[in-house]
Amino acid sequence: MYAIVEIAGKQFKVKENSRLFVPRLKAEVGDTVTFDRVLLVADDDKVQVGKPVVEGAQVNARVLEHVKGDKVIVFKKKRRKGYRVKKGHRQPFTWIAIESMSV
Repeated sequence: MYAIVEIAGKQFKVKENSRLFVPRLKAEVGDTVTFDRVLLVADDDKVQVGKPVVEGAQVNARVLEHVKGDKVIVFKKKRRKGYRVKKGHRQPFTWIAIESMSV
């Protein structure tokens, strides 16, 4: 059984007992988070597609930790002008574990 869930404006395919990175959530480590924007639920050969969401479906997850993604380097240069700027950015993410799904 799997589901397509919208978390922070992005869609993720989730299964029970799976772990994934999502954009930073406003929850403490160890908290249980419920996602009710379930767009699709598939169980063997039975598929329910929401219009836009599946009524009564929800996914429960536990927050494992807050982490930062890989560093992205932004480098700007204008040739022959002596202009060089180097900046880095690390996007904040939350590591979650899917505990249960209910339809």
